Amino acid sequence: MSEEQTEQTEDTPDVPEVLAPGLAMALAPPEEQQETRRRGPDPLAGLRAWQPRTRLGRMVMNGQVHTYEQAISSGLPIREVEIVDALLPDLEDDVLSVNMIQRMTDSGRRVRFNVLCVVGNSDGYVGLSICKGKEVASTIRKAIDKAKLNLIPVMRGNGSWESSEGPGNSIPFKVTGRSGSTRVTLMPAPAGKGLVIGDYGRRVLTLAGITDVWSRSAGQTRTTINFAKATYNALVELNRTRITDADRKRLNIIEGRNIG
Repeated sequence: MSEEQTEQTEDTPDVPEVLAPGLAMALAPPEEQQETRRRGPDPLAGLRAWQPRTRLGRMVMNGQVHTYEQAISSGLPIREVEIVDALLPDLEDDVLSVNMIQRMTDSGRRVRFNVLCVVGNSDGYVGLSICKGKEVASTIRKAIDKAKLNLIPVMRGNGSWESSEGPGNSIPFKVTGRSGSTRVTLMPAPAGKGLVIGDYGRRVLTLAGITDVWSRSAGQTRTTINFAKATYNALVELNRTRITDADRKRLNIIEGRNIG
């Protein structure tokens, strides 16, 4: 007499062996999750309910891409904020300015808000964005999400003649960024000099992971938005410069995170 053996399988999704850091934190058991105080909504809650809508998002969810460097090298556009939260969960945000804009219309006074926000991991990635909206909280959230989609790798190196040989957290060579009439020129500085730049430029460079720099500015430098954007555009110009392998080795240039 033969007995039929029936196997009961539970409908549980297949979890890949290697997950992105943010997804691993979001999908971890409750007892292993660390309770930390956060400002605003928890990004991990969005990752738990995330349904990818793009090809790159599905690759991140399936474990095929688990670092931000792999996402960039794939050549696919990053159009979902959850991708950045999954690959770079240690991003910090800083609201540089919140301006109230009033406009008189036939129906009455119209009030809107203009928010300038910068995000970065203080280790080679930074993003900046400007958003407008009717409410402050929702506009700040929108500006942070847009800044995450505008992340760029920051080129760092030891380009100062005053420094000794070896790696450094300055920039490899002089570069100029412009926004409106504001021009900001960043120059390499020796280790320990600090960020010799205005307050808003300093906050952008701090989240970018640069600790030592000289600067020179011209134009309407009191304009908060243009000064921060000119500093950000100077970092963008670094990535557009063609550098030989010999110069990269001599100046100890790294792009993005300092791994190893």
